[in-house]
Amino acid sequence: MEITKNNKTGNTVEAQFKVNSEEFEQALDKAYHRQKNNIAIPGFRKGKASRKMIENQYGENVFYEEAVNGLYKKIISDVIEELKIDVVDVPDTEVVSVGKEEGVEFKATFTVKPEVSIKGYLGLEVEESVQEINEDDIAGKLKEMQLRGARIIDVEDRAAEMGDTVVFDFKGFCEGKAFEGGEAANFSLELGSGRFIPGFEPQIAGKNIGEDFDVNVTFPEEYQAKELAGKEAVFECKINSIKGRELTELDDEFAKDVSEFDTLDELKADIKKKLEEAAEKRADEHFEGELSEKLIELVEADIPPVMYENRIDDMVRDWEYKNKQQGMSVQTYLQYSNSTMEQFREMFREMAEKQVKMRLALEKISELETIEVEAEKIEAEYEKLSGFYRMSVDKVKELIEPEALARDLKTEKAMEIVKENAKKIKGDK
Repeated sequence: MEITKNNKTGNTVEAQFKVNSEEFEQALDKAYHRQKNNIAIPGFRKGKASRKMIENQYGENVFYEEAVNGLYKKIISDVIEELKIDVVDVPDTEVVSVGKEEGVEFKATFTVKPEVSIKGYLGLEVEESVQEINEDDIAGKLKEMQLRGARIIDVEDRAAEMGDTVVFDFKGFCEGKAFEGGEAANFSLELGSGRFIPGFEPQIAGKNIGEDFDVNVTFPEEYQAKELAGKEAVFECKINSIKGRELTELDDEFAKDVSEFDTLDELKADIKKKLEEAAEKRADEHFEGELSEKLIELVEADIPPVMYENRIDDMVRDWEYKNKQQGMSVQTYLQYSNSTMEQFREMFREMAEKQVKMRLALEKISELETIEVEAEKIEAEYEKLSGFYRMSVDKVKELIEPEALARDLKTEKAMEIVKENAKKIKGDK
């Protein structure tokens, strides 16, 4: 195979490559065997006519298109490898010439990864913000545990309070007229759940069983019923019953009931430990997130737009995969949300651009730091992925090439180097 490379402007490379007549002949023969069962020749059953007969009947170029396409798919990866280019897209390909005597000559334009420059990635300063756990935080967790184990009781000797569940009747009026969907009897509502229009639930608190009262609210501007959006409304209400929660007393017996600990002090100590661990994890995630933002800002590169579009493609596929169990395809979402595919893709654009820049940054850092990955580590990663995806190691290897896996591991190591050399500056608690 003959290959001629011509560098073009920006991030594109043009190349011409030629397949000789012998290889073209082999491709034609394969195309014949793939298609012969679908070709009818008078006097012959399908699949029984020779290639020469078919070519005489339909022309010698009858198998050219399939042969050329098959050759292209077969050799394009070899061309890319020979050119030693990192391709992100092949926007244009044409057949320059084709014939049994001369073979096939292609011309293709490749979009390649950009040259990247990044400086100052070591010693980045990031504000550290670790939440200090106090008694209020511990008390809040204990309250959650109390609520989970609370006994539901009927309340008759006091007004409704936030956190109670009220059963009530209501009828809504907008501009003096009752509106559709604004009326219900014996409706059950937990005050503070946020199920109703903002400002509705707090106005029920303080009201008693049997009491008639009005709740005045304004529908949000983005309310789903367009005829009500942004308008004021009055709801005539009456509480029929109130159900409250009777909390268990916080003592050693409570600790025994809800945990493996014998005393309340032991339970509190465990809660504090877990809250501190969670706070530390959030701080680490914040630290890495801030580092990522700073690395992205350091990237200097003329990034081809197709790299962003490719990443959005991946994110759309991931979204559909994650939502398919709920029966939600992209097309279904577009119908429900009354949006276009372009609008849907725009939801991912900002994140896609950041991820592309981050990947380019880490790949460049791995190059600058001459990071290498041992074969043993690659094999260990295959084992790890095998367990994660619940498939054999050989199957994972079919899906992920060692070179691609090695690049991923190199970028992980690059991020570790950036983190190890970063400086944490004390920030607000």
